[in-house]
This record gives sequence, C-alpha cells and structure tokens, in this order.
Amino acid sequence: MKKIHIIGGGLAGPEAALQAAALGCEVTLSEMRPLRSTEAHQTSDFAELVCSNSLKSESENSAPWLLKQEMRRANSFLLQAADASAVPAGHALAVDREIFSQRVAALIEQQPRITIRREEISTLPTQTDGTITILASGPLTSSPLAQSLQQLTGASHLAFYDSISPIVDASTIDMSRCYLAARWDKGTADYINCPFTREEYDAFIDALTAAEKIEHKSWEQIPTSNACHPERSSEATQSKDPDGAQPSTPAENLSTTSSSFTPSYFEGCLPIEETARRGRDTLRFGPMKPAGLTDPRTGRWPYACVQLRQENLRADSYNLVGFQNSLRFGEQARILRMIPGLENAKFLRYGQIHRNTYINAPSLLTETLQLKQHPHILIAGQLSGVEGYTESIASGLLAGRFAAALAHGRQPEPAPRLSANGSLTHYITHADAKRFQPANITFDLLLPLEEELRKKIRDKKERHRIQCERALAAWDAWLAKSLAPA
Repeated sequence: MKKIHIIGGGLAGPEAALQAAALGCEVTLSEMRPLRSTEAHQTSDFAELVCSNSLKSESENSAPWLLKQEMRRANSFLLQAADASAVPAGHALAVDREIFSQRVAALIEQQPRITIRREEISTLPTQTDGTITILASGPLTSSPLAQSLQQLTGASHLAFYDSISPIVDASTIDMSRCYLAARWDKGTADYINCPFTREEYDAFIDALTAAEKIEHKSWEQIPTSNACHPERSSEATQSKDPDGAQPSTPAENLSTTSSSFTPSYFEGCLPIEETARRGRDTLRFGPMKPAGLTDPRTGRWPYACVQLRQENLRADSYNLVGFQNSLRFGEQARILRMIPGLENAKFLRYGQIHRNTYINAPSLLTETLQLKQHPHILIAGQLSGVEGYTESIASGLLAGRFAAALAHGRQPEPAPRLSANGSLTHYITHADAKRFQPANITFDLLLPLEEELRKKIRDKKERHRIQCERALAAWDAWLAKSLAPA
C-alpha cells in the first residue's frame, strides 16, 4: 500500500490526514510553522483560525448547513472538534479558537498512523515514488513551494487579497450603549449590537473613507507568470500597534518586481474601507446592516449597526463581524472607537491584510482533486480554489478519502454532483478558467430542481429543503460504496 504525504497543518491538511489514517493509511503530515511563519498566522498550532471563528450557518436547509451535514455523515474530525468547542453565536457555528486547535492537535497526536514533521517542504515530487502527496499549504504557501508548484503545472497563480477582522477586549465594551440580539431573533441573542444614529454613521463613514491605509509591500503584490521568486520583507506588515497587539512577521512569499499595482479583493471578504468607497450607504446594506436588529430600548431598528461575536468560551473577547480592513493600526484605534460602545475599547488584535493565493483549478484539477498531469498529487483547501473555513475542511475531507483510495490501489469516485461537496468540487474543476474566482458553498452551485417542479413549488425554502433532501440521499449512497478497506 502506498504512503500518503500531506503538506500543510491548517484546516484541510489535518482533516485529510485524519481521514486517510482512519481508512488504514500511513500518513506523514508536514507543517513549516514554527520554523517559518506566514503574514497572518500567530501560532504554530494545527488548524489555527486567523480571520474569524465562525464556520457559518447551522440553520436547517441552508447551503452551509447542508455542507456540514454531509461532512458530519462522513465523520469529519475537524467538525467534531468544532462542535465540541462551540461558543454561542446565534444560528451559526462559531468556536473557541484555542480549544478548537487543541482538540485538533489531540486527535492527530492520538492517531498512531500519523507522523508529524515540523519542516518546510520546498519542492514537489515530479514523479511518484510510491507516495501520494496532498498539497494543503493554504493561501499563504511559501514562495519556494509555490514556485515548485508553478514549475510543475506550467501555469501561473491567481491572487486576491483577504483581510482579518479586529478583536476587542470584552471588559472594555460599554454595554450601556449596546444591546444583545440575534438578527430576526434567529437563535439566541448572542451578538452584541452597537447601534448608530444617522449622525454617528455619517461621521464614521467620513473618517473611514479618509483613513490612511497600509502601503502594500512587495510580498503582497499580485504575481505574474514570469515573476515568481522568493523575497523577504525587512519590515513588519503593519505599523506599530498603540495597544500592544503584535503584527505578524512577513514570511517568504510570491512577489513581483512591479512597483505599482491594483489590489484585487475577493468580493466575499472586502475590507470595510473598500466597501465604504463604493457608496455612502453600502456598509448599511452590508456588515452594518440594521435590518432585523430591533433595539429593545427603542423598539426600532437603528440607522446602522456593528455586531460583535464571541471569540471564546470565556467570553472575554469579541470580534467585529465583517470588519476586516487594511488600515494602519493608529487609524484603526481612532476610527473603531467611533463605534458606539467602543469609545474606550482595548483591541487585542487589529485588522490585517494578506494576499490569498490559489491555483487555476479548472485548468489543473480533476473532480478527485488530482493534478491532471501529475495524478499522484492532490490539491486541497483554499489553495484549490474553495473559499471559507468550512469549505476548506470539506476539501480536506474529500482529498483524504481520495488519497486513501489511491493508496489502496483504487481510482477514487468523485463526490456526487447532487451533493454540496460534489457541487463545490464541480464548480472549482469546471468553472470558466479565464474568469475563475474562489467560491463559498451556495445553492447557486447545486443542481437546480427540474423546471416543472420549480413551477409547481414557488416557495424558495421548500425548494431548498428538497435540494437538501436529494443531496443527503446522494451523499449517503456515495459514502456507502466509496469507503476504502481499512
């Protein structure tokens, strides 16, 4: 039986390792941290969550719920860890980051078929030596490894910019100016809501759109096919934090020799200052949307609202939902304290920006996540073109199972198109290669109902229920026949 080598200890890598080991395979899991860090990570822990602590909606018959239900039925180890480390978050699954990472680490350490190596992998095998490789090194893949992948595939990487939301010390929130509520009263009232008057909102927007942004370093620039080379920045990613929160230290990454460029942001994770520049009311219809957040003191919706979500089980820190940004730390300190209730807030972490890199999956990958020209190498996680924590874990789950089938001498069967997992994989491997962008799981990716049934059933919720029912049935059937022998 062939052995499996997995590169990357984020979300997809550990899930793939645990899946493959559970299916009887010998697995080596390589992670470069702490020998070398990235622009976004702060620890060397497995499954560190850097942008948010949310694994999205648990509302029945929603697309994120469906994806997680499929994963639970496939015994997703990271979802087990997430469920066991959940914190209150209304109708979403949010976790205590530290406990989540600790539980994932424990699962890996307790699995005798997994060998952990703290090492940087800089090259990929051009030919198989009896080993199946899963590359799950994430959106901040080191420059030497990214260059090796580029040389192996003969294709250039795409890139977009992603940002990290700020975290505030709960004890410094003025609750006399805030209230607890869940949007439309869905789930429990686990979010702290900071309401704005029109005058407060206008002043906030004025300050936000005039704020000074971070100057992009060379490592942040979008690479071109002829300009992929390692380069280390000598400066910190951000300006000095007035509250003592530590900026990340840049690691080697893809760069380009161009001196000017335009950042290309992923539409699903725009920095708030970019959103604000698109129109004065844009934030009020985005992360500051007040609809469904009735203030119990007035009985009305506020003009705008910032929501804070619990970070950990101790409830001693909260993150600003959807408030990722790329402003200088000093500017963030000034502007974020204009939010009602945060006038005297202490920020444990400020927003940061980092480049998110992914391959052109439609050109390179099969539906079993294998490189078309090098089928002994699989790509999983955000590097493959899925976007989001849950999606990355799902990708790792599939890669681990596909690799296990290959290790046992069988060609893996793709996940069913009717399922959420199959639809997400189908998208990244069949999208228009010239316009390819990472994707979250949505109902738009699933197969639609037949036209006659759509005409008969006008209610969208009922349509979604039927789609979920069909997806889970197809997924269960696939699981029953796709298991590799242990």
